[in-house]
Amino acid sequence: MVALGIANGNGHAASQQRPDNRLLQLLNDQDFELFQRHVEWVGAQPDQVLYSPGDSVGTVYFPCGPSVASFRVVTEDGQEVETVLVGKEGAVGGIVSHGDVPAFTRIVVQFGGPFLRLRLADLQAIQDRSRYAAHLFARYADCLLAQIFQSSACNAAHSIEQRLAKWIIDAMERREDRDLPLTHAQLAAMVGIGRNYASRLLQVFREHGLIQTRRGGLQIVDQAGLERRACQCHNVVKRHFARVLLGVYPSATPAA
Repeated sequence: MVALGIANGNGHAASQQRPDNRLLQLLNDQDFELFQRHVEWVGAQPDQVLYSPGDSVGTVYFPCGPSVASFRVVTEDGQEVETVLVGKEGAVGGIVSHGDVPAFTRIVVQFGGPFLRLRLADLQAIQDRSRYAAHLFARYADCLLAQIFQSSACNAAHSIEQRLAKWIIDAMERREDRDLPLTHAQLAAMVGIGRNYASRLLQVFREHGLIQTRRGGLQIVDQAGLERRACQCHNVVKRHFARVLLGVYPSATPAA
């Protein structure tokens, strides 16, 4: 991971502008000032591992802009199964932990870009000083847990076609971009199916005018049509976010 910018000698972040992370944008000015004293901008590449199972979680990462991280459970045979995506609506890595704890899942950068990095000890100090910040991150943790619960139910109850369509929509909404840099193999791994099976489903989506594909990526052409193919799990999660953290979940309709 390459640092893009760090706190200056006065203990303030180099830029005074709010980062493109909706969770941090909910902080009041006083609490955000506390963050600016400690955060560090970093750039992450796709497939970069932030944490592996068993690693001590001592840092929190806030995806900004189009950056997205993925929580993946590693099975006993080494297969990675994606559970949830986290973009600019949230954070990964000890967001409500007290003290360093071991990571249970692998946290991987799905879509590269800028992240804000904050030591867990500094986050805890901020929450100790600010009841509002502690309350905000606790509410986000509730939303993240809801995503995990819904993902478990989705994997058990819905067809692979529904899950693949839902996953594409989830990725689109977090990037706020209909153009997704994803290979067939990456999509297959995220849904837990073979590459050939994923390619056949994408071919069906393409034949029905829902997407266009290219080498190393795809573009959503008919968002409404793709949503009709998907299960409603992403909408269930969005409604929970709306009740618990109004305005944090990404836009449903990215700019064309």
